Amino acid sequence: MRRDLVVGTLLGTLLAAPAAAQQIAEVTLQEAVQRALQVQPAMVQARGDQSNAGASMRASIGSYLPTISTSGSSQRNGGTRFNSNTGQIVTAPASTSFNGGLSANIELFDGFRRLADVRSSHATQNAAEAGVGNQLFQVTLQTKQAFYNALATSDLVRVAESQVTRAQQQLRISIDKLHAGSATRSDSLRSLVDYGNARIALLQAQANLATAQANLGRQIGVDGPVRAVPDTALPAFPDTTALRQSRIDNAPQVQQADAQARAAGAQVAVSRAQYWPSLTASVGNSYTGSEAPWSSTSNYLSGWSVRFSVSWTLFNGFSREKSLRSAAVARDVADAKAADTRRQVSAQLTQQLAALATAYEKIGIAQTNLAAATEDLRVQNERYRVGAATILDLLTSQSALTTAEQNLVQVRFDYLIARAQVEAVVGRTL
Repeated sequence: MRRDLVVGTLLGTLLAAPAAAQQIAEVTLQEAVQRALQVQPAMVQARGDQSNAGASMRASIGSYLPTISTSGSSQRNGGTRFNSNTGQIVTAPASTSFNGGLSANIELFDGFRRLADVRSSHATQNAAEAGVGNQLFQVTLQTKQAFYNALATSDLVRVAESQVTRAQQQLRISIDKLHAGSATRSDSLRSLVDYGNARIALLQAQANLATAQANLGRQIGVDGPVRAVPDTALPAFPDTTALRQSRIDNAPQVQQADAQARAAGAQVAVSRAQYWPSLTASVGNSYTGSEAPWSSTSNYLSGWSVRFSVSWTLFNGFSREKSLRSAAVARDVADAKAADTRRQVSAQLTQQLAALATAYEKIGIAQTNLAAATEDLRVQNERYRVGAATILDLLTSQSALTTAEQNLVQVRFDYLIARAQVEAVVGRTL
């Protein structure tokens, strides 16, 4: 009776139903990328930098245009005054005067500062555009990593569920053999331990899946977990020969670094413009009258002026030298960063292409290992049924099959991530 109680307890444990799965939102890879590009702060910042660069470019061009301003005032005077002829203080009648003016000012020569500023603004604008492209692929990479991680953890949950199912079946078999007297109680206890370990692995896999789905939701701007909807097929291996022959200069990171170096170089010319004189011309016209301008201006007095001025700073306490030196240092640093970025992208491309090829080859190996582990477990199950194998042989085969299933999921994930990383480096979709 005691043995029957143990068997009943084991069977009750096997038949315990898992908790109901939580209903969550679903998203495809394309939808996830589109949502992430709209909500990720890095992408919003890159678009903001591009907008600011465009405004700076318009301001640089606008510096060649004259500055136009207008002014107006109204003044009313009154009070008392001393009359020297009569020696009395008399009250002066109140009077009102209106004044208005229109002027234009333009800088004719500034030591080529505006020209250098336009070049700097243009380079900054190009850098901002390249920054948007770079962030687009970086955010896409991050989104794909979160998406594929959610897919991988979902597959690992199914692997853990299969592991639990096999452990349940094995426990039933060991219990049946215990009843038939063809196995020892140790076999059923070992099977129970294996089943418990499988349950623990399933719980951990489910926890990892919840974390991955929550991270995916955050990446695409959803308040809650999101389930990744897998594609129907694994993407084919790309043509790496064309990728290796592509120019490194087309990479978004390289384009951004080169544009920033050009902008820094233009700032050196801006600093040098301080050594030149500046020539400014201005014209203006003024109007004065005692009647309100909205009633009549026929009696207004007008005056005009034209002025040319030259300003040349001969010495300012070495401030110009300091500014020029700082700009030159910034230019040298930007040039060094641009060169280093080009080498870095070249090294990253070589590394990621090697990782991509390795991951793709691992998929075939993992599939072969899975097929071999599946067949080995089938053989060990039959041998255990007829008493030709021990419970340790069977448990070893089950563990090998679980490892093979996990490895296949991992290598598929590695291949997809390596492919996404190559796309982020070269700046185009494979």
